[in-house]
Amino acid sequence: MTARGRGASRRGAWSGGGGRWLVWTGRAVLWALIIVIVVNGVRAPIERLAQPSEPSGPTATPTDFGFPKTEAGAFASQFAAAYLNFDGSKPDERAERLKPFLPEGGGQLGWNGFGRMSAGAFQASDVQVSDAQNAVVTVFAQSGAQRWKLSVPVYYTDHKFVVSGEPALLPAGDAAGLPQLPEPEHDDTTESELRPQLEGFFKAYASGDATQLQRYVAQGTTLDGFGGKVSLGELKSVTAPPGGTTREVTAVVVWTVPTGSTPSPSSTSTDPGAQAAGLEQAYRLVVEKQGDNWYVKDIRGATRSAG
Repeated sequence: MTARGRGASRRGAWSGGGGRWLVWTGRAVLWALIIVIVVNGVRAPIERLAQPSEPSGPTATPTDFGFPKTEAGAFASQFAAAYLNFDGSKPDERAERLKPFLPEGGGQLGWNGFGRMSAGAFQASDVQVSDAQNAVVTVFAQSGAQRWKLSVPVYYTDHKFVVSGEPALLPAGDAAGLPQLPEPEHDDTTESELRPQLEGFFKAYASGDATQLQRYVAQGTTLDGFGGKVSLGELKSVTAPPGGTTREVTAVVVWTVPTGSTPSPSSTSTDPGAQAAGLEQAYRLVVEKQGDNWYVKDIRGATRSAG
């Protein structure tokens, strides 16, 4: 009986060893599942953050339908040049100019054949597209002292345009009101010092002489002049605000512009068209004082004329 008991004990030991193997295998599977769950839990938010965000609103759709807006603007501008220029004594000329823009039999497109109009400065400003073949182009124009807008309906097919209906003439509006600026502060002493320096500078700037210009510009500054196309008629004003050795000042000059044509034998000195023109211009300059003199570091157009 004792022997059998010892044998039974050994058989029990073998059974216990197999049970531990199953326990460790189960633990390994459990830990593997835990690791997979943890890895997926960490990876998911990272992947969501890395993905590009999608727009929350509705997807924008193009509204021009592939309509060639730039070409339509050029076509309508050319049409406006033919449409807004007419002379009752030469009606056939206008009809010929309109032919490339109108369908067969378009004729004068509503003009009664009387009167006279001369317009220019045509500029397309807006194209309202209805679909892939239809649009309305707005063209600005000027006739004398009057600015106009011309609304032109156009049709597009097979890479060609045609005016599809009668245009509409609209007012373009007057100039905007400009508020008065307060009188700027003046540094009279600096303005007196600057005047002879700037007179020399603008003379050299007009001639475009690089050697002369270097006498009036700050070290390291290079400026291109007019190359003799204009000359200095007058340094009209210099406005310098209080400040340090570097200032932003405004200068108003009058350029003398040659007539550009040889006077005819019949012209005289009293003929305004044969005389040189004078153009008043406003400039903003950055100047720097070195020693007793001021030197120009930069020149550009002024935002507003000096007071």
